[in-house]
Amino acid sequence: MPPLDHDCSLRDIVVAMSNKIAKLEHELGQLKKAHIGPKSERSKMPRVPTKSPTPEERLAKRRAQAADRAQTETVRTEHKVPVEERTCPSCGNDKLKPIGEGRTTTVFEFVPARFIRHEHVQEVLRCRCGDYVVTAPGAPKVIEKGRYGASLLAHLAVAKCADHLPLYRLEKDFARRGFPLARSTMNDLLHRTSELTQPLWQRLLEQIRVRPIVGADETRLLMQNDGTGKPKNGFVWTFVAADDHGEQDVAYVFAGGRSGETPKRLLAGTKGTLIVDGYSGYNVVAEVSTRKRAACHAHMRRYFHEALPTAPIAQEAIDLILGLYRVEHDAKSEEITGTKKHLRLRRQRAGPIREQLHEWLLDQKPRHPPKSPISTAIRYALNQWRELGRFLDDARVPLDNNASERSLRRVALGRKNYLFVGDVEAGKSIAGLYTLVSTCEARGINPFAYLADVIPRVQDHPKRRLDELLPAPWARARADA
Repeated sequence: MPPLDHDCSLRDIVVAMSNKIAKLEHELGQLKKAHIGPKSERSKMPRVPTKSPTPEERLAKRRAQAADRAQTETVRTEHKVPVEERTCPSCGNDKLKPIGEGRTTTVFEFVPARFIRHEHVQEVLRCRCGDYVVTAPGAPKVIEKGRYGASLLAHLAVAKCADHLPLYRLEKDFARRGFPLARSTMNDLLHRTSELTQPLWQRLLEQIRVRPIVGADETRLLMQNDGTGKPKNGFVWTFVAADDHGEQDVAYVFAGGRSGETPKRLLAGTKGTLIVDGYSGYNVVAEVSTRKRAACHAHMRRYFHEALPTAPIAQEAIDLILGLYRVEHDAKSEEITGTKKHLRLRRQRAGPIREQLHEWLLDQKPRHPPKSPISTAIRYALNQWRELGRFLDDARVPLDNNASERSLRRVALGRKNYLFVGDVEAGKSIAGLYTLVSTCEARGINPFAYLADVIPRVQDHPKRRLDELLPAPWARARADA
C-alpha cells in the first residue's frame, strides 16, 4: 500500500490494496493446496455429447476385465461335491443320471505368502584309494556367497518401487511370516538387485534418449547429508518416450541437484522434440542437441485455473484450451492419432483456436496488475508461445507433458513413506529399479514375474543379445512361448 500523501488519490490506494489482497489470497490458496492437497482442475464447461462410453459402462468393463483375469490367472482347485440324497422321492429310483458336467460355484480364498527354505544337499564321493574326493556342484546363487534367491530380490524391488512400502513395514511383514530380515540387509539386497540389473536399466535409458519425442520432468527426493544430520535435496528426473508401436517406456535418473546438467548429459547429440514445462534448466539441451523444445498446455492451463478465484475471466482461456483437447479427443475417437490426418485436423481446428487464444492473451495482458495470478498465467503463456505451438508441426507431439508427470507420482508416493535415500549412489540405485518396474507397469507386465526371471539370467546373458531381456521383448517372448 502506497503512503498517504497529496499526490496519491483514494482511487490509487483502493487499487493498490485490491491488488495486494488478491495476491495474498492467491498465496494463501497455494499454501492450502500444498498443505491439504490440490483440488480438481476439471473444467466447469458442460460436456459435449460424444460417443464415449458412460462412467457406468466403463466401470462394468473394468469389472468384467478384472473377473476375467481372476478366472485365468489364479490357481484353480477343484472340489467334487456329491449329491447327498440320491433316491427319487417320486418313484424311488436310486440310479440317478448326471446332467452335463454339473454346476460350478466359485469361491476365492487368500493364501498368505510364505518363505521356502531350499536345502541343496551335495553328494560327496571318495575313492577307496583315499586320493580322490569329488563334491557335487552347489546350488546356483544370484548373489555370490549369499542365501537369498531371485524371487526374494524381485519382491523387495516391487514392494519398494511399485507398492511404495518402506523397509520397516516389510521388516514387520516378514517377521509375521516367520522370516525375520533386518532392514539393513534389505537395503543391501536392493542395492545388489540394482547392480545386477544395471545393464538392463541403462540400456533402456539409452533407447529412450534417442527416440524422436521425449518428455521430461523432475521432482525432489531428500537424501541424508553425511555428518550433519540434515537432509539435502536430491532430484529424480524422468524421461518418457514411446516406441514404434506406441507403447511407453519410462526411465529415471537421480542427481544431487536440479541443474540442467542432467538433461544436457543425457540428451546430448540427439534430435527430435523435448516436451517439458517452463523450467529454464532444460534450455541447455539446445546447446548440445538439435532437439526442439515443446511446452505443456496442462501447465499453462494450471496457471489460469489457479487464477480463477481472483480473476473469473480466466475461465475464457480455460475454455479455449479445452477446445484444443477436444480436437485430440476426436482424433483418438477416429483412431488417427499421430498420422497425417491428425496433423491436418489439428491445423484446421486447433490452429484457429490457438490464434483466438493468442489474441485474448494480448488483449488481457495490460488489463491486470503485473503481479496478479492472472498476469502470471498470461506471461507464462506468452513466454512459451512458440514452444506451445510445436504440436502443429508434428502429429506425434502431444499437447501436454502429463505422461512424465504421471511417472513421477510413484516417486512422490514413495517419499511420503520412506522420506529419503541415503546418498547419491543410493538414489541412483533406486532410480534404476524404478525404471524397470515403471516400464513393466506401463506395458501391463507383472514386474515381479519379470524381475524374478531376468535377475538370475542377466549376469550370463550375451551382451549382444541384452535387448532380449528388456521388458517389451521379454513379454513378447513369453507370449510366443
